[in-house]
This record gives sequence, C-alpha cells and structure tokens, in this order.
Amino acid sequence: MSPADADPPDRLARRLTTGDAVVIGAGAMIGAGIFAALRPAAEAAGAGLLIGLGIAAVVAYCNAASSAQLAAVYPESGGTYVYAGRRLGRLWGYLAGWGFVVGKTASLAAMALTFGLYAAPDLGRLLAVAAVVGMTAVNYLGIRKTALASRLILAVVLASLAAVLAGALLGGEASPDNLGDLGEGGVAGILRSGGLLFFAFAGYARIATLGEEVVTPQRTIPRAILVALTLVLALYGAVAVAALLAAGPDVLAGSPAPLAAAIEVGTLSWLLPAVRVGAAVASLGVLLSLLAGVSRTIFAMARNGELPRPLGAVHQRFGTPHRAELAVALVVVAVVLLADLRDAIGFSSFAVLVYYGLANASAWTQPPEQRRWPRLVQIVGVLGCATLAFTLPATSVIAGAGVLVAGALVWALVLRTRSTSR
Repeated sequence: MSPADADPPDRLARRLTTGDAVVIGAGAMIGAGIFAALRPAAEAAGAGLLIGLGIAAVVAYCNAASSAQLAAVYPESGGTYVYAGRRLGRLWGYLAGWGFVVGKTASLAAMALTFGLYAAPDLGRLLAVAAVVGMTAVNYLGIRKTALASRLILAVVLASLAAVLAGALLGGEASPDNLGDLGEGGVAGILRSGGLLFFAFAGYARIATLGEEVVTPQRTIPRAILVALTLVLALYGAVAVAALLAAGPDVLAGSPAPLAAAIEVGTLSWLLPAVRVGAAVASLGVLLSLLAGVSRTIFAMARNGELPRPLGAVHQRFGTPHRAELAVALVVVAVVLLADLRDAIGFSSFAVLVYYGLANASAWTQPPEQRRWPRLVQIVGVLGCATLAFTLPATSVIAGAGVLVAGALVWALVLRTRSTSR
C-alpha cells in the first residue's frame, strides 16, 4: 500500500466488507431476546405473534437506516443522544439519552432474569443478581469482551437455536393444530406482540456505527442492514413457528422459559440442556455489553452536566467509569428483585421505541445532501415506533411515559440550577 492509499492516522482503517458488517450486525441481534420475548408476545397475540414479528422487523429496518444516515454525518459516541441534540435541540437529545439509559437498564434486568430462569428456574432471581454482580465486576476491572468471545457466544447461541428447531420439529408433537388462529389476538394484540418482539431485535443499529471502518460505506451499510435483518428475521421466524407447532401459544405464554417449554413437550427433551445453556450464555453476553454501554452513556451525560457530575468519574487505576457502572448495577439489581420479566421487556421496549422514534425524527430533518434514504423511511419509522409503543401493555406505557416526564423535570431542574449559579 502506498502512502497515498494509507488511512489517515486519526481515522480507523476501512477493512470491513459487506459480509463482515452482516456478521457483526447479525451477531449483535441474535441474543437472548428471542429466548424471553416469545412468552409475552404469545400471551398478547397467540400465533399472531408471527405477524407481529414481521412488523417489528420493518420498524427495526427503518430505525437502523435512520441511524446509519445520521452516523455518517455525526460519527460520535452517544448515538441518538448526539443526533437528536444536534438536529432537534438539547432537550430532545437529553430525552433520547435518558430513554436509552432507562430502557436499556430494564433490558439488563430482563436479560439477568432470562439467565436465571433458564439456568435454574427455582433460583432464578438469585442467579440473576449474581449475574449482574459478576458482569459488573468484569467491566469495573476494565476487562472487555473480545471479538473472539463475541464469536464464541454467537456460536453457542446459534447451536442452541438449532437444538430448539430440532427438538420442536422432530420431537413428535409438532402439528399445525397447535398453531391456532393467526388473527386470534386481533389487531391490538398483534401490534402489542410486535412491540414486545421489537425487544428481540436489539442491537441492529450496531451496523450504523461502522461508517468509518467499512469499505464504501454508502453502499455497504445499507446492504448490510437489509441482509442482516433479513437473516435474523428468517431465523426468528423459523424458531417461533417451530415453537408454536410443537407447544402452541398457550404453553409458550404460560412458561417463563418458552423455548425450553417447546422442547419439553416432545421426545427430544434431552436437548433441553443445550437450550438452557444457549439462553444463559446469550444472556451473559448481552449483560456484559449492555452494562458497558449504559454506564458509558451515563458517564457522557454526567460529564456534560446532564446527570449528577460525580457519575462522570473515571477510576484512576482501571480507567473505567466506575461510579456509573456501580449505579447501573444497583438499579438493575433492584429491578431484578422487584419486577416481572414481562414487565421489564414491555418497559424496555417502550423506552427504546421512543429513543428510535427520536432517531427517525432527527434523520427526517437532514438536508438532501446528507440523505441516503427517502424521507418515507423516517415517516414509517416514526409512525411504527409510536404505534408499537402505545399498543404495549398499559403498565409499560404509563411507567415509560412517567419516566420520560421525570427526565424532562430533571432537565428543567438542571437548567434552573445552571441559571441561578451564574
């Protein structure tokens, strides 16, 4: 490579192909969500959750496309916290950051509970707390999950989902009679299931953060988003259909570990340990990465004076935002001890849908020279996020709206404090 072709010293090397970006994006999405979200989705819509899954995928695509368009112009850490602040105003940026923190904190609780319920249902909450403490200790000490560890986790999860497909379809109980009526839950139930299953697509926007590292990002990122989402939708659809054929929506809705329940009803129940191990490993992987992401968002907001400044401290030895990490862990442990898994998923989905609604609104304001998708994508994204958010269970909507209002009050208090201190 000649000096003229070399990457500038202050830029990341462009080495990722479309295939690389697809693997990274799919790996970020294929996690523990599918092991947990089928239960509340089946409860809301029965077999109609399959339609809800497709709706969730469409909304996820619009959100990822908008995030990619914004990331190309604002290649900074913080995601929609940055985008909304630049395009819509600082209050909206703050609310995006606040929504991300509270929504992903609920996601952390849901993943911890998923770990406990699949690992040992009778000790579910105790194991969930232990998982939070253990993964926080890893992050606190500055040990990061490596690319190799990520690939190993993905391999274990894919093997576990393969065991689900084999056990459900070949266990002797699979029958179209178990499937039920796709329209059983009605329009409201199907939309609610879509909002809940949106939780299972968490991670798709990871592709949008690769703008500086992929070859020809203008072409690579849109292709990677579409291919990765299509692959994940196909996998999730196959798993959901197999589970419904084997056990039916009522069994899935009544079990805290729905994919394990789909295996238990058949003759291949010896595959059950593989399913439980896959769910547990996936949950720990998500816990590790999300704890780091949420704590660093809190750290950034505290450093900007938008959360208490002591949370913006950096550990002198380990170089980590230790106070933010400990604060997140304490809140997550409290939610694990007090909340139901279904409540955590619904609340998380509401807050994250608001977050991505702001991302779509931010992308809509971009001028023509910054656009990679027509505004129709952002319109569908905003309407999709709003529709799914407000068809979630009433408790999730009320709690989520209350937390956002509390965030706005905190923002107003911060502004007032700043003005009086001058």
